[in-house]
Amino acid sequence: MLGILQDNPLLLLFLVAGIGFPLGRVQVAGVRLGVAAVLFVGLAFGALDPSLKLPELVYQFGLALFVYCVGLSSGHGFFRSFRGRGLVYSLLAAAVILLAALLLLIPHYLLEMSPAETAGVFAGLLTSTPALAAAVEYLSRSGGARQITEPVVGYSIAYPVSVIGMILAIYLARRLFRIDYLAEARSLKDMPGVPEEITSWTLRVDRPEAVGRSVHDLVVVHRLKVVFGRIRRGEHAEVASWGSRLELGDLVTAVGTVEELERAAQVIGCVSDQEADLDRSEVDTRQVFVSNPDVAGRTLRELELTHRFGVIVSRVWRGDMEFLPHADMVLELGDRVRVLARRERMDEVAHYLGDSFRAVSEIDVATLGLGMVAGIGVGLLPIPLPGGITIRLGLAGGPLIVALLLGFLQRTGPLVWVLPYSANLLLRQLGLTIFLAAIGTRSGYEFAHMLTQARGWAILGASGAITFLCAWAMLYVGYRWLRIPMGLLTGLLSGMQTQSATLGYALEEAQNDLPNVGYVSVYPVAMVTKIILAPVLIALLS
Repeated sequence: MLGILQDNPLLLLFLVAGIGFPLGRVQVAGVRLGVAAVLFVGLAFGALDPSLKLPELVYQFGLALFVYCVGLSSGHGFFRSFRGRGLVYSLLAAAVILLAALLLLIPHYLLEMSPAETAGVFAGLLTSTPALAAAVEYLSRSGGARQITEPVVGYSIAYPVSVIGMILAIYLARRLFRIDYLAEARSLKDMPGVPEEITSWTLRVDRPEAVGRSVHDLVVVHRLKVVFGRIRRGEHAEVASWGSRLELGDLVTAVGTVEELERAAQVIGCVSDQEADLDRSEVDTRQVFVSNPDVAGRTLRELELTHRFGVIVSRVWRGDMEFLPHADMVLELGDRVRVLARRERMDEVAHYLGDSFRAVSEIDVATLGLGMVAGIGVGLLPIPLPGGITIRLGLAGGPLIVALLLGFLQRTGPLVWVLPYSANLLLRQLGLTIFLAAIGTRSGYEFAHMLTQARGWAILGASGAITFLCAWAMLYVGYRWLRIPMGLLTGLLSGMQTQSATLGYALEEAQNDLPNVGYVSVYPVAMVTKIILAPVLIALLS
């Protein structure tokens, strides 16, 4: 059997991935490894025989594909994270990452760890596969190909205990600070970015102050965060536009959160027990896929759908998330939008937006290739640092930086850089799985040898201690000094660690979506910081 796997690397790749991926879904004490389980299955196969390893090109391909897709999806979030309180959150996360790097110097010198091992432990402490990839890439380009397994071994030792350390810190913080997550969430219900449930009400116009007023005036003057869709007047219905003027007895459909709909009801009149959208003989509604490249990457304001087609967009779905649209919202390939339009114009609107499920499942190989070429090219550029050190961003940093910029731009003229949500998720998962399987098989033999030595267990203990100290420092400083709500703070901690297992535990503890908000706030900055620091650690310690 070993001989067959040695002679057929493609068989080995799919066997490791096929076992590791479902294994990562198994929960133990509420925690699961996710796709990182592929790495440990690869280590197990690699430990059987030193010749069981996948070619170097395999992990390079998986790495570049993974980080490029992550960058595309994180572009807007990365640049938004520098605004307002988001800047404070990002600086806190970056400071804790630097603290972890400094504390690692203690076991580095006491245990006589190599620079490559230390960089791997650093990536494992913060469960950052892209940081590990950056360290591996730096070694391969700097002539340290023989040391390429050392960071993977360090990562594999530190990874499991780091997840335990983070979860333990969250558990103790809740008990010691006596956190009431539900009360916290209620006090922060108006916080920007906190996901809220969107619903639809039918309102009746019976306030004299609203009669004769345009929809634009009512929304602007009262700062209503709702979308007005359909106006039913007697036996006839029309699509609400900015210029539509309300009359006494009109039935108006409005979409928004419950709180905003209650405000709208007070401004217009009252909530009606009649439903204005049951009769679709004149005005119809439909969910449409955004698959037209000419539409993707443009804001709703730029598209002027109401002016051109007399259509209102009342909801937008991106993946599993639902959004209330606004004028500056950028539509992406793969978005689902709910549109209201007159029946005779509905097909015209759907054709303009695309409405092709097949089209959003396809990938524009031209823009993907151009973006990857630019990213790999940037990764090859030498970057001088103080002290005569020169680093390259490599296959991890180059594609990531370029993808972040392209993800922020969305499009350049006719070129749409972003991928459909489903396609991006598929390529990202595929790239990461290939990378973990390849790097695991190439390091398994050395990993097994390390765990037979007392030094390996010493590194494991030091990793757990540093992880817990860093997590506790972030929770204490954030909660006591910066007054960050604990629900949000546990998400910041998970985003700093870029760890889905920690985020899952935080969500179970909080029983609300605040940890998700924190996670998204710092994830891009934390990821980039770790990718840069991993090769810098090797360079400085060398």
